[in-house]
Amino acid sequence: MSGAATGPLTGSGARLRRGAVSLQSISKSFGAQNVLKQISLDIASGEFMTILGPSGCGKSTLLRIIAGLETQDRGTVSIDGQVVDHLRPAARIIAMVFQSYALYPHLSVLDNISMPLRLSRLSMLQRLPGARYLHPGTRRAEGEIREAARAVAGILRIEELLARKPRQLSGGQKQRVALGRAMVREPRVFLMDEPLSNLDAELRVHMRAEIAQLHRRLATTFIYVTHDQAEAMTMSDRIVVMMEGTALQVAPPKEIYENPNDLRVARFVGSPAINVLPGTIESDGSIDVLGSRLQLRTTLPAGSRVDIAARPHALSATAQPGAPTVTGRVVHVENLGADVFVHVGVEHAPAPVVMRHDPALALTPSLSDQLTIALPPARVLVFDDRGRRVSASSDASVEQHAHA
Repeated sequence: MSGAATGPLTGSGARLRRGAVSLQSISKSFGAQNVLKQISLDIASGEFMTILGPSGCGKSTLLRIIAGLETQDRGTVSIDGQVVDHLRPAARIIAMVFQSYALYPHLSVLDNISMPLRLSRLSMLQRLPGARYLHPGTRRAEGEIREAARAVAGILRIEELLARKPRQLSGGQKQRVALGRAMVREPRVFLMDEPLSNLDAELRVHMRAEIAQLHRRLATTFIYVTHDQAEAMTMSDRIVVMMEGTALQVAPPKEIYENPNDLRVARFVGSPAINVLPGTIESDGSIDVLGSRLQLRTTLPAGSRVDIAARPHALSATAQPGAPTVTGRVVHVENLGADVFVHVGVEHAPAPVVMRHDPALALTPSLSDQLTIALPPARVLVFDDRGRRVSASSDASVEQHAHA
């Protein structure tokens, strides 16, 4: 890049449309602990992929392996079809944004953003004080580096901060500087490890939108690690849900939410959490749920134990044809303004059943009120005793297939 005026960061981003990443059977152990177990994942060029999971699931280790900061025990990492396992981090042409920002405290914002280009384009001698007067071309190279850094600052709208030191910046400003330092290298892939976790709730919401807009502008690959489902659901093209070193499901956010393939995924994604009730397959194929019959058919044999799951938004206090019901007393009403969630204690249920109540309705249930909740079969998910999603169809669906 000869200057920011002709660089991809100020143009269409065409030169950044690259960075397909392929992970094949990645495994990693630390001593006796298996941190990653046969992870295979293909990330398309320009995709925003989020690795979502609880602390300790291996997601940050996987990101560090992609970056070349950790070495896997087995498996391969490829970028744009080239195996990069033997390449040092700088040679992989990627950039990583850390949770801690990792800014140089003694340097200005401009110099922090410029630093990756100074390290990659200038020799050790050229970086010495006064080198611009001794080495031909150093002054021109430094000018181009600063021009590139200023172009990045313009994209991030932090031009007025360029003379400040990190101690003079807010958390959100530090995060933008960290993003700028990553952007200036024009990487094939951006790696982001919990970049918003140090920010307060309001600023996290704002920065989520900024990062999503930045991804659309640059059109390059983002691989983003977080434990926060809101970040994953609002920014991602696809999400990989990880737990205990295993990739449980890879899918777009809507599919992860509506069609989880594992009970652990269903429990982890969604707020409030999904309701889970115990059930048993009856001899006629229906499912007994706390004494009510759910007319769904599965391939499981009679007597099989299952878990019935339903989102709070799927439940209703209005009777519905063909929908079994559970009855209990209101133990808590959670009024969030736009939403009201009613918690109902149901006998033999492992936890209160949570139902969304429409705040526009005239009457909101009160504590100790008795409430009957309908479980619409079409919005209920069934999982076997190992937590795996089970295909289930209603009687109506079975009859339709029979007459087709």
